[in-house]
Amino acid sequence: MKLIQHITLACICALMATAASAQVVKRNGDNDRNKKDEKGVVVSDRQQSFYEVREPHDADLQWMKVVYRSLDLNKGKNAALYYPEEPNEDGQNMFYIIMRLLANGQIEAYEYLDGREMFTDQYKISVQEMLDRFHVLYSEAKGSSEKHRIYTIEDADIPGNEILSYYIIEKWEFDTRANAMKARVEALCPVMHRQDDYGGEPIRYPMFWVKLNDIRPYLANQFVFTDDDNNLPRYNLDDFFKLNMYEGDIYKVKNLQNKSLMELYPEEEALKHAQDSIEQRLRSFDKNLWVPSREEMLAQAEAKKRAEAELNGEELDEEGNADDKNDKKADKSARAKSKRAEAQEDDNKNNKNKKNKKNKTKAKKQSGSSSSSSNNASRSVRNRKR
Repeated sequence: MKLIQHITLACICALMATAASAQVVKRNGDNDRNKKDEKGVVVSDRQQSFYEVREPHDADLQWMKVVYRSLDLNKGKNAALYYPEEPNEDGQNMFYIIMRLLANGQIEAYEYLDGREMFTDQYKISVQEMLDRFHVLYSEAKGSSEKHRIYTIEDADIPGNEILSYYIIEKWEFDTRANAMKARVEALCPVMHRQDDYGGEPIRYPMFWVKLNDIRPYLANQFVFTDDDNNLPRYNLDDFFKLNMYEGDIYKVKNLQNKSLMELYPEEEALKHAQDSIEQRLRSFDKNLWVPSREEMLAQAEAKKRAEAELNGEELDEEGNADDKNDKKADKSARAKSKRAEAQEDDNKNNKNKKNKKNKTKAKKQSGSSSSSSNNASRSVRNRKR
């Protein structure tokens, strides 16, 4: 009897153990995934350091230029920063990502100082003051405290449709180790285009500066397509800035007077010329430091030859030689020149003949006058003798 009781107890214990193990193994359902998505992308310190682009040491730099650009989101290359206008299954645009990170206290933002930007603790902005200043509705989220404020902002309350441009700070640096010029984006500033109560042209309001290194890991999770012919998103927003795939106009370069190009060059033509000259100098800075190779010199000579041919109205083939049309034109021009030369020679001959005839008649007249004067002299002598 005792043996039977021991056997039944052992069976009961075994069944309870299997049930407990079955409860430990639990499949993650859709609800758990949704909870994870609501919290947003969690970035570890290791992942942050992986995406962070470190500034080169001053000893490795020989030249640097700080350039301010304005990215117009209406241009085709910059449209990846604006679309989708509202979050959907394709993701969200960059401004929504930045606002979510600021509301959750995951990144810091800095004041817009118009050319005197300082990314230090002294110039960090208060997210609540920024939201109140631009009239963005919000509420305090659960877990918010005095030291660490967290806010909840609905998608409809984020003014993503009013962010129509961005300011970025570029640093063009010549690295002596790589012997090349490199351009990297240091920070970006969303610019709000908002109309006043009376309508008219929208007024631009630069909101704040965000360091690109702080948001790079989050931008790397948002893929976008940059070509209308290929709807496959092959690049993410981090690649967009790392590969300089944007298109922007230079509106300022760092200078002692802290003046923009508009202030230095009030006229439109002078401003455009200054922008083009700065852009050309930046693009060709490292190329002008080295002696060109033979292939580069031949390419420059061919380009010069083609430019001269275009000025003369000629057409060159792939090898850089004039085609048949140009030969015919040259033959016609040569024939015309020969005809003109022959006509000029005929005119010269006729003029010479006329001059010779005139000289002969003058000589005859002179000889006749001299003979008549001698006859008169002899007659006068005879008359005196008589």
